[in-house]
Amino acid sequence: MTSRLPGPASAGDRRSARTPLTALGDLSQPVPERPRRVVVRAPGKLNLSLAVGAVDERGYHSLATVFQAVDLYETVTAVQAEEMSLVIDAEVSGEVPVDASNLALRAAELLRTELGVRAAAALHVHKQVPIAGGMGGGSADAAATLIALDRLWGLQLGGEQLRALGARLGADVPFAMLGHTALGRGNGGELTTVLTHGDWTWLLAVPGGHLSTPAVYRRHDEIAAAVGRRLAQRPEIDARQLLALSSGNAELLGSTLHNDLQSAAFALHLGLEPVVEAAERAGALGAIVSGSGPTVAALARDPGHAESIASALRAGGLVDDCFVARGSAPGASILEES
Repeated sequence: MTSRLPGPASAGDRRSARTPLTALGDLSQPVPERPRRVVVRAPGKLNLSLAVGAVDERGYHSLATVFQAVDLYETVTAVQAEEMSLVIDAEVSGEVPVDASNLALRAAELLRTELGVRAAAALHVHKQVPIAGGMGGGSADAAATLIALDRLWGLQLGGEQLRALGARLGADVPFAMLGHTALGRGNGGELTTVLTHGDWTWLLAVPGGHLSTPAVYRRHDEIAAAVGRRLAQRPEIDARQLLALSSGNAELLGSTLHNDLQSAAFALHLGLEPVVEAAERAGALGAIVSGSGPTVAALARDPGHAESIASALRAGGLVDDCFVARGSAPGASILEES
């Protein structure tokens, strides 16, 4: 069963913000009284680099990736209730499952199972991250839910334990808790913070359609086999990209954007390659498919430059929607509790 979500809200609505009450790093502090309502937000993400290696004994690809959080947020409100429930609304169009496969409900069930929790909660998820777009919106939902329910149910697990639980739901979940910019290894969940300087402005282009992450990885492997390319046991990131981030060099960063899954995404979604090419012709410092797609991220000099790229893409009829976002946004945080 799925719920049909409303279309995009205005840019002003997307940019409404609240000051975080408590950052994730403070979650281990004693809670004198359990709240009845907790509101947590977590950011979407981009993969500035994604190097895909060989498959391990568990059937997972070895990865090396540079994550960057962006200021499009998923906001989860958890309220004490007699039974678990989930309601979703969104500023972006698309369909999200509201059954047991939903990552927010899976996060809640993981806590209940692992810790023997009998309590329940009514969950409300407000979505800003493009749905099924390769930007980790579902993972952000899971991250925010784990944090909200930890607080609501008085579990006091702390950031490290919550990230470990999150990793069991998906490689992007721990990063949604950490935020900013980080190097991910293993299956993506072994995180090391990457220091950055300067401002990073992205134009996020949504071309419509859907890509299955498993299908994209399968096509990647087929392409590698067809050309005789052997996948590395330990893939690596271009060191110039880390230099670009640490020095605030947007032009260098644009030239180092890389995604091993991009060819596979192009093959499965014929509308993607024209978007990347058009963004580059419009003056983007670099453009890349985010993760398994289909969202395309174009690096811009500033918000005005990003809007000019968006205008070119819209004029060409290549996209359903565009969003301007700032990079290296903070990770999950508690906004309210009462």
